[in-house]
Amino acid sequence: MSQSTEPVIQIRNLSKIYRDFWGRKKVEAVKSLSLDVKPGEIFGLLGPNGSGKTTTMKMLLGLLFPSSGDIKVLGKPAHDVEKNERIGYLPEESYLYRFLNAEETLDFYGRLFKMSPQQRRQRRDELIEMVGIKHARKRQLKEYSKGMTRRIGLAQALINDPELVLLDEPTSGLDPLGTRDMKDLISRVREQGKTVVMCSHLLADVQDVCDRIAILYNGELKVLGDVSELLKEQEETELLTSKLSPEALKDVQAVLDKHKVKLHKAGQPSSSLEELFLRTVQTSKERPGRRIVQEDLKSGTGVS
Repeated sequence: MSQSTEPVIQIRNLSKIYRDFWGRKKVEAVKSLSLDVKPGEIFGLLGPNGSGKTTTMKMLLGLLFPSSGDIKVLGKPAHDVEKNERIGYLPEESYLYRFLNAEETLDFYGRLFKMSPQQRRQRRDELIEMVGIKHARKRQLKEYSKGMTRRIGLAQALINDPELVLLDEPTSGLDPLGTRDMKDLISRVREQGKTVVMCSHLLADVQDVCDRIAILYNGELKVLGDVSELLKEQEETELLTSKLSPEALKDVQAVLDKHKVKLHKAGQPSSSLEELFLRTVQTSKERPGRRIVQEDLKSGTGVS
């Protein structure tokens, strides 16, 4: 796996305008978007419906052409289809052949990448073990549950041992156990040195696994940064101590040392990604056309 420090994805001033039959501007789905995705990170692309997430994902894959701006994926222009051999993609709905079993499905996709029979067998067995469907490897996919379908969908996205993995709503429709397993699998993919970009409406899932996020609103980039930094409450301090006696609790503000209380943690408390997302959307409505900075997102700003 390459150890390059060059961004895996480079987007500069990207715009996409959908036009009607007569060529008139219908909607500007993405507006002057610029961001980088670093090697080996899990990057979350968030936004309400109609914010441009899916359009951006399709432009990364070369399925849509931008109206203006530049995209480079793995060092190549997004319209260069050869770069897709190094990409794995899990769509929101896995369009798999229902009458094939897991082994046949992965063998089929391995053939599309012109893998040898030995490579296909080895990769197939590794992925079936990794995603936890070894017990159902001979069952037709039409008998799979939603969770099992997402697992085989992820295995299909990884069959070519890609450098970049694009996941669209990877935990959609899963129960809490299935969701936890999928998030663990996504973390394992990152541990293998791959870069992951995921779209999701389930903010808790993004908060759990993503290193950095971008929040889009009406096609514009509103927030970009490290999840841990964005969620810090800048105006507050949080202390975590060992158990306090009632007397110590009364005096803790002034004399922690007097009671020999062990200080476990001191720092800024964090809000949830859901709170950050809602504040971003509300602030974007109140202040259209401008990028949001940290000060705009203080607790209580923009959200009643």
